[in-house]
Amino acid sequence: MAVPRGPAGGRVTAAGPGGALPPLVDPGPELTAEDRERYSRHLLLGAIGEEGQRRLRAASVFVVGAGGLGAPILLYLAAAGVGRITVVDDDDVDLGNLHRQVIHSVPAIGRPKVESARDRLAELAPGVRVDAVRARLDALTVGELLEGHDLVLDGSDNFATRYLVSDACEIAGIPVVWGTIDRFRAQLAVFWSRPPAPAEGVTLRDLYPAPPPPGSVPSCAEAGVVGALPGTVGSMMAMEAVKLVTGAGRPLLGRLVLMDLLESTQRTVTIRPDPSREPVTALPEDSGDAGCEVPDDAAAGVPTVGAADLAAELGGAVPPVLVDVRGAGERAIAAIEPSVWVPLDAVAEDAADPTGVLGRAAAAGPLVVYCKSGVRSARAAATLTAAGLAGVRSLEGGIDAWTRDVDPSLPGY
Repeated sequence: MAVPRGPAGGRVTAAGPGGALPPLVDPGPELTAEDRERYSRHLLLGAIGEEGQRRLRAASVFVVGAGGLGAPILLYLAAAGVGRITVVDDDDVDLGNLHRQVIHSVPAIGRPKVESARDRLAELAPGVRVDAVRARLDALTVGELLEGHDLVLDGSDNFATRYLVSDACEIAGIPVVWGTIDRFRAQLAVFWSRPPAPAEGVTLRDLYPAPPPPGSVPSCAEAGVVGALPGTVGSMMAMEAVKLVTGAGRPLLGRLVLMDLLESTQRTVTIRPDPSREPVTALPEDSGDAGCEVPDDAAAGVPTVGAADLAAELGGAVPPVLVDVRGAGERAIAAIEPSVWVPLDAVAEDAADPTGVLGRAAAAGPLVVYCKSGVRSARAAATLTAAGLAGVRSLEGGIDAWTRDVDPSLPGY
């Protein structure tokens, strides 16, 4: 698919003083009496005012994700009067979402997140057009979906999608408001490959040239996240969108905010473009197709066993010994029992000790390693095989597959 070139309408020309940027969107029609009442608090603000509110009404914003970050982003963009919002997500609402994804409710459990979000926004701001797209972004669809939008807010939860969105927006010249969360900490920035002069273009790949090694960074489902964190960061992302659309204040282009809610700290650092980096000019056909985790090369050849087959083996004469390599918090939520617990970062050390937990477990039967989704367990199995333990396998799909195919009574996370 073709990828659009430049912001929708090509309305930006020159940068303002002191790090400010010109408004991204031209003003829309005059406000109605109902608009003036609804947005009266915005109209009182000199930095937004009536003209800024008309710009918001004329804006088209693309939101990636209707989850933790997407929930406050969507609520505050719609409440601010953004005229058109497109939200894309391929997931359904589940009970474990509700402590942080406040756009959804108990009656929405089991529904597509984009549909739940669309219905909630219709109640909050009936004049806002919401296009709900239930899909996973990939290189074949992202360009077409981005067409006609002024900016993107990336609330995705996996590296494949983050880099796909960044690369597509670099090609298109569309600004991206970007945020990421982890436990109690977060990062927030604005990326734009071709901002108006004299602002320098900077993208995600200038900050982080490539995704981290697979499995090296735990997801929120593995590490946890405090519910107020995505609310805080998503609200700040919505504010960055308001600033870009209206020209108010100083957007975070070229700056990265680092915050820790547990310590109540926040600092801002400068991001510079990498002069040695080759610009992204095309998307690989397979980009964005991966989920949150992709096994690395070292673990690619590890033997696996499916959940149903493992359940049958556990009832055999010489059942395998299960090894759980997840974190303590994950194990406290759900575990496949009986199993021994050796966290992933302790596997190599334990395997090198003949008297360790793994050595004793291997003497009792063949080892099957499991984690949440099968990525960390494949890495652990590769480590154990390299340490000389024979016949080690990884549970394909992890405890997620076990819960789905064998024991639905286990809580998901």
